[in-house]
Amino acid sequence: MPNTENCSLEDLQIAEKAAPTRRGARRMNAIRKIIEGWGHDAVADFNDITRQTLTNWIRSFNQKGIDGLVDQPRPGAPRKITVEQSQVYKDLIQHPEKVEVTHWTGVKFHGYLRNELGQEIGYSTVIRWLHQQNFTLNVPQPWPNRQDEQQRQKFLSFLRTWLADEGIDLWYLDESGIEGDPRPRRRWVTKGEKARIPYSGDHIRMNVAGMICPRTGEFYALEFTHMDADIFQVFLDQANRDIQTTRPRNLLICDNASWHKKKSLDWGAFEPIYLPPYSPDYNPIERLWLIIKAEWFSDFYAKTQDQLCDRIDKALCWVMDRQQNNMRTCAIKE
Repeated sequence: MPNTENCSLEDLQIAEKAAPTRRGARRMNAIRKIIEGWGHDAVADFNDITRQTLTNWIRSFNQKGIDGLVDQPRPGAPRKITVEQSQVYKDLIQHPEKVEVTHWTGVKFHGYLRNELGQEIGYSTVIRWLHQQNFTLNVPQPWPNRQDEQQRQKFLSFLRTWLADEGIDLWYLDESGIEGDPRPRRRWVTKGEKARIPYSGDHIRMNVAGMICPRTGEFYALEFTHMDADIFQVFLDQANRDIQTTRPRNLLICDNASWHKKKSLDWGAFEPIYLPPYSPDYNPIERLWLIIKAEWFSDFYAKTQDQLCDRIDKALCWVMDRQQNNMRTCAIKE
């Protein structure tokens, strides 16, 4: 007999009406009829099932309650992508230019398989196969095509030598512009609602010059309205006064901006080292700028330059106080 402690008759009736499939509703109806006093043979005849099937339904109900009667998903047909086809498809995904395609989306690739190759295959099967093959949708990162790989390898060779020398500290320098208009980010909104953020178009902007020591996480930065060789000298002078270096040699690695290469610059305690051209990926402070802008300037709206400067002040103080995190963020990757 069904165990009536698993659920009330009223709950069973509600579940029967809400059952997602007819098979589930049929099982619940059979259990309900037995609880209401129907005989087992009568319920089996009414549902055109054997007594053994009815017994199995009752056993499932007694073990799991209503959940034991819910129709569970069943495995579908065998996959239609063979090992040989999989190799062909992987090559197509990785080299779309072979069939004069610039890039693939799931819909585009599925359409190509059906229309061009005549494959009778479902879209969900294609998407499942892509995930199984460790493919994922990703936005390509713009990458400069004028890099000199020989210079990059040479720089890495020097970098390994510097990292192994305990008498040398590496500092990385860069400048970043911060605007008063917000950087929109994706967010959840009610369907049909238009998400808007204020925008002035006044182009309020400040420049931040900063330097980071990945070994210690020490960060130093100053704000300027613009950047040129004279302003950069002010930054160097102030950095030399404020930063207490702890190693005999302090290499300041920077990009090839014109104001970094003026011969009259006084670098003080720092020795300038220039990155290979078009190699921002070798400057770990770039990762720090991304975090600052994401944490402090997403959807931030400054009506005046004073508001922008105040926000920048707070952001820079926040970075200066997270030295341990800075060490992880700016860890040098060869």
